Amino acid sequence: MPTLPALTVLVEATISFVSDTRLSLDLALTIRHDGRGGVADDLDTPDGLARWVHERRGLLGDASCGETWAADEQSLEAVRSLRAAVRALFAYAVRPGEPSPADAGRLLPFEEALRRLNAAAAAVPTVPRLDWAQDRDPVAHDHPTDATAEGHALPAALARAAIGFLAGPDRTALRACHAPRCVRYFIKEHPRQEWCKPSCGNRARVARHHERHRTT
Repeated sequence: MPTLPALTVLVEATISFVSDTRLSLDLALTIRHDGRGGVADDLDTPDGLARWVHERRGLLGDASCGETWAADEQSLEAVRSLRAAVRALFAYAVRPGEPSPADAGRLLPFEEALRRLNAAAAAVPTVPRLDWAQDRDPVAHDHPTDATAEGHALPAALARAAIGFLAGPDRTALRACHAPRCVRYFIKEHPRQEWCKPSCGNRARVARHHERHRTT
């Protein structure tokens, strides 16, 4: 049976995996169906990015930039550039399945996506720091070594989450949903799951029904 310190490390590692998966998917899913047959972008303006970041302060930690942070065009471009790399790598990860329909014909080349992801993660060098409150177990955190790299903190944190997800156990369960009008990626949670959510499954079954009747 694991000792208490080993169990603490195991729990923290599990939390890290979950956070990496959630952040990576959330970033990819800022590209979504708009409900009218097209594709919407939740990160189309700096205000959209600021809302998205503030809603994820618990996942982003120090990289959430504080409650009063306002995004600018530079930070928006950095996150959107990273998102393009993440979605391209998601498309690579789901092979031999097809990528999300939103990416068909406009994916970054694999090597460029990989270079962009690693460059974003490396933009803020970090060192481990030990925090140890007297009444709690010690906890290690990564802290930036360069205080002037504040503008890169958000894309760096998102890039590291994507790296953690793509190198972790959840990557093999990543799927693209191909229900009509859906452009989402999702984690397949059980063997028979085919769609990202029940409503997508309902639309797919209706579409198949109509197609069978049309061909007969």
